[in-house]
Amino acid sequence: MDFEIKFLSFYVINIHGEGENVSKSNKHYQTLDQAAYEESPLKDFLDGELTKINKRKVERHPKSDNAPTKIGRFITEEGHDLTSNPNYNVFAKVRNAATKEEFQDANEAIVGAYADTAAIRGGVLLIISAKLRKYFDEPFLFIMKCDFEPKVASISDEATLIRNVEMAITTKNMKSIQYPYMPEEGIIEPNEVKIHQASHARYFEDFLKYVEYGESMPEIIKSQVMTMVQSHIEESFEGESEEREQFETAMDVWATSPKRELQERFSTEQVVEATAQITELTPEAELKMKLDHISIKGLLSDYGEQIHLAKINQKYVLLIEADMIQFEQGYSPIELLRPDELDTVLDKMKKKY
Repeated sequence: MDFEIKFLSFYVINIHGEGENVSKSNKHYQTLDQAAYEESPLKDFLDGELTKINKRKVERHPKSDNAPTKIGRFITEEGHDLTSNPNYNVFAKVRNAATKEEFQDANEAIVGAYADTAAIRGGVLLIISAKLRKYFDEPFLFIMKCDFEPKVASISDEATLIRNVEMAITTKNMKSIQYPYMPEEGIIEPNEVKIHQASHARYFEDFLKYVEYGESMPEIIKSQVMTMVQSHIEESFEGESEEREQFETAMDVWATSPKRELQERFSTEQVVEATAQITELTPEAELKMKLDHISIKGLLSDYGEQIHLAKINQKYVLLIEADMIQFEQGYSPIELLRPDELDTVLDKMKKKY
């Protein structure tokens, strides 16, 4: 996949001081057109980076709230199109710039907004308009932030921009924005952007104030579980009562606890039905739990099929069905085991407790 750079602006962001005494400044070094870029050291520096950004995998509903790569969607007012979104309007102005001067002028709004974010580090901000001629006439917008790093490349002057000694920038851990998002070759989503920020500081989410992101898988599943709980409350309690209030309080404490214990509130049939509803929408939903010091990881869809929870004399028992068992690290005598029949094991456990 070959992107052809149309325009590129090179800015340096400097951070001075700390805490309340911090000051920020930015300086425009150069804006290049296609011909100037081809002769610039930046061509070697950025070779293949746009393709890498475009091909970087991203999930619409990531498995973690802290996923480094996300899909964002421009927020629009009800009944209005994308032009009601300030972030989109800035991006559109940059993409539609016909001359190098127009491109640089349009970039000022991006640089100013980015420099105002709370937790940015000093470094280089690159704003790029690039075409993918194989599919589209309109360019993509790429915004790339390279933090200052030691012993990789240093900024020299407005003419040569970088040289390969001592301090400053590298494409390693580079943060990036691509607009529009291209889920498949030849298909674009004009309402969506793809952002990548490897660090925990959410610079781009702070910078793009009018972009929203899809819920993570844990958030979706939690919402579905809480809907199940609420439905159970409505069906089980008529009106307000002390019993209902106690149940709701217990559920609120459970829902907000980082480490949650088994609640023993619902029957196996109710839980199997609820997991089926969740896995129908999110088949890849994970199941993770810890029994004392033993960790278990599988799919939510495994529960009721291959994973079963039971009790023997007030002790929890986890049963897992499998066609095979594999051992990967560290040899043990267990690998040579000829398993007992389940009834034999259960009898031992009953006598133990």
